[in-house]
Amino acid sequence: MPEPGTAALIFDCDGTLADTMPAHYHAWLSMLRPYGIPFPEDRFYAMGGMPTAQIIRILAADAGRSLSDTEVDRMVHCKEETFLRHLQEVRRIDPVVQIAARFRGRLPLAVASGGYRPTITRTLAHLELLDWFDVLVTAEDTSRHKPAPDVFLEAARRLGVPASTCVVFEDTDIGLEAACRAGMTAVDVRPWRDAWRRSVRRC
Repeated sequence: MPEPGTAALIFDCDGTLADTMPAHYHAWLSMLRPYGIPFPEDRFYAMGGMPTAQIIRILAADAGRSLSDTEVDRMVHCKEETFLRHLQEVRRIDPVVQIAARFRGRLPLAVASGGYRPTITRTLAHLELLDWFDVLVTAEDTSRHKPAPDVFLEAARRLGVPASTCVVFEDTDIGLEAACRAGMTAVDVRPWRDAWRRSVRRC
């Protein structure tokens, strides 16, 4: 929870504000299947926060596949379009959204994501959260990505606050590392998210 001296809150999107990861994984498997490139679920979650194109290049190299930039772009488009076709299945992660709701209008709020702007924008709009945030930073906005701190530093810069006064809410190890490397307070939302998922399943 934010402490005195906190100037802004920064939220990851996928897996933090939005319960998108199952739909994203389904889209990944659908897109990769024709290429014969494996993507185990544990590795998918470990790479959460990286842009799609970066993940494709890593997976292809590990599988001994050489892909042109055109092929990578085509695969990115296919994966994102497949995910968006399942957008209606995506729900808010209530414990995290409640924090944003509590501080909305009291502190500046930002989303800083490794996802692409069109997909993140549509996800937040679907959840009726898009207008909650003063700043939206996505993969297109920085040349380095999580676990590099750039996306969070750019969010702080756009908010006009020192990085050291920001609290980041994240759901992946590389995202938490990026927040720490930015000199920000990092909050791991996975315990709240996982407890929320269990409670939803029991309903």
